[in-house]
Amino acid sequence: MGGEGRLPLFETKEAKGRIVYRLFSISIFAGICLIWVYRVTHVPGEGMGRWAWLGMLGAELWFGFYWILTQTVRWRPVYRYTFKERLSQRYKDDLPGVDIFVCTADPTIEPPMLVVNTVLSLIAYDYPSDKLAIYLSDDGGSDLTFYALLEASHFAKDWIPFCKKFKVDPRSPSAYFPQASEPLDFHYKEEWSTMKKLYQEMEDRIQSVVKLGQVNEEIQAEHEGFSEWNSVLNSRNHQTILQILIDGRDPNAVDNAGFVMPTLVYLSREKRPQHHHNFKAGALNALIRVSSEISNGPIILNVDCDMFSNNAETVRDALCFFMDEDKGPEIGFVQYPQRFMNITKNDFYANSFRVISKVELSGMDGYGGPLYIGSGCFFRRESLSGKKYIKGYKTDWKKRAQRHGSETVDELEERGKVLASCSYELGTQWGKEMGLKYGCLVEDVTTGLAIHSRGWKSIYFEPTRDAFMGLAPTTLLQSLGQHKRWVEGHLHIFFSRHCSFIQGHGKIKLPIQMAYCIYNLWALNALPTLYYVVISRLCLLHAIPLFPEITSPWFIPFCYVITAKYTYSLAEHLWHGETLKAWWNDQRIWLYRKTSAYLFGTIDCALNLLGIAKSAFTITVKIADDELSKRYEQEIMEFGTTSPMFIILATLAMINLVCLGGAIKRVVLDDGVGVESLVLQFAQCGLWVLINLPIYEGLFLRKDKGRMPPSLAFTSTALAVLASVMPMH
Repeated sequence: MGGEGRLPLFETKEAKGRIVYRLFSISIFAGICLIWVYRVTHVPGEGMGRWAWLGMLGAELWFGFYWILTQTVRWRPVYRYTFKERLSQRYKDDLPGVDIFVCTADPTIEPPMLVVNTVLSLIAYDYPSDKLAIYLSDDGGSDLTFYALLEASHFAKDWIPFCKKFKVDPRSPSAYFPQASEPLDFHYKEEWSTMKKLYQEMEDRIQSVVKLGQVNEEIQAEHEGFSEWNSVLNSRNHQTILQILIDGRDPNAVDNAGFVMPTLVYLSREKRPQHHHNFKAGALNALIRVSSEISNGPIILNVDCDMFSNNAETVRDALCFFMDEDKGPEIGFVQYPQRFMNITKNDFYANSFRVISKVELSGMDGYGGPLYIGSGCFFRRESLSGKKYIKGYKTDWKKRAQRHGSETVDELEERGKVLASCSYELGTQWGKEMGLKYGCLVEDVTTGLAIHSRGWKSIYFEPTRDAFMGLAPTTLLQSLGQHKRWVEGHLHIFFSRHCSFIQGHGKIKLPIQMAYCIYNLWALNALPTLYYVVISRLCLLHAIPLFPEITSPWFIPFCYVITAKYTYSLAEHLWHGETLKAWWNDQRIWLYRKTSAYLFGTIDCALNLLGIAKSAFTITVKIADDELSKRYEQEIMEFGTTSPMFIILATLAMINLVCLGGAIKRVVLDDGVGVESLVLQFAQCGLWVLINLPIYEGLFLRKDKGRMPPSLAFTSTALAVLASVMPMH
């Protein structure tokens, strides 16, 4: 019951089977301890692979420690359920204003049509339009993006009433029309066909302008906002551009059904070469300030430009948490999972993170502190403004921005431009104690930790219908590059004052501090994994045993830990709706990440901490050509370049192939003598060869543009042969 005797707006249920899982987890830990004991008590003598053995001990100590760390979140997953009908009955017309932030940075990588479809899905939410305000931050400063948004503002006059009348979902036109069959009802069919035609016409106009690469003078004359680009030198050197395309407080700003429209704002903050703009965090902080003068909604939602709304009820779901009379006041943000519409049948590049979201983030939620993951997150505005949570605090849900007397839209725009200037943050707490944090590649994580450290709690909510849908990377290099940026940023956090054990000490629960470190320490899995993958295989080639014989009692803990871990992992994937092949792909990609992206992330973080190099923020490409898309849909691995990451992956694949072949040859010639002590090494090497079949195909069999360059086949083979002749004693 709520504090006033009212029914709660949400409920929390603990995951079933937690006691059974804890017992299983303890048995795994016992097995790990026995493995450590075996390593310590069976160190071989000089000349018998002692150093290789000690290295294996070090790797297994790390794997055991990291596994224990992951159990902090797996022991306490919870699931949330909302009661939207109670929210509607209780508050009716007293719902709060919601400001929605969409960020884009490059019209080439993030096409304007992609951006406007996201905006259209948000502007048509099933929520009072006069209480919605959508802000597009364009860090590319592109008149093409501005033109596309202008076109969307006109189209929205028909799209919003159409969506609400026919309860359309999803409300992104590009997602809705391809999946919706033509209605049978005559009136609905007529309106549906008209709306589809209007969308196609808008799309054609935008695409023709984008293809041309400029907005012609005739179009520019239709809106004074285009005059702003007369002063733009380039995307990194221009004044603030702020245009209120739809003023939700203007009684004349109505859709074609006569209802008030949401506010729609375009912002490209000022950029100058001599000022660091702090990437996405800087863009969001500018939006926080500008929106406080235009609409000042108590709730803020931020989404990436490719992450369209897939559920029209999402805002109401989020408000059930914030507006609950009992537990709502302490909630700083509500994080929704990231889902992707272009995942292949077997999740070829393991982009869905379904198990992480359903298990690990739900586990953090059990302690009141799931991560902020950068998109699909609703915030209480005070939590982003540096305010600490004080028990008994109540938010004024009716609070709105106050216009100055008879201030016009033009005057409001001029006042807002100052808040998005380069110099505004100088000497202030923005990026430090206020807004999103600066100085890290994963500013979302440090921001969420800061909010937790100020006493706010967070919620992880996974509704039955996914709230947001985005675009996942469609090539291996894109996926690895994305992970490299993440792990580099996370590791930088661990070695900074933002480390959860430092910033969160005495402020947040120890399990949450440990949970943050699961991701902060991702990168450090690179070296022990590489050691295991390379040294174990080379020792197999040279007949140096690193594991107990199959007849030894010490074989049991190794066998149990490996079998139990991977059997449970498979069951977990199948339970959460994945296929057997998707699980296999997941195992492959995580090994690729650990041995390439994590390695380079570790190196770059070290160089950054030593002041030798600076971290670079890269944007994930949101488009792909037809040939590449076809290979992605067919689940054919994409290479096509000589990336350093591919050199490592190809070399590791060849080392395992050479070692397996050499070891089999030796066993055959020796009539199987000594094979009992090499069973686990044979099994590991054989599985690695199987898991690398796409790489062997890319090196030697394929002829398409996505194959590995021929030079890589020579380089990787040469390096593998060189490694195989290295002395191991």
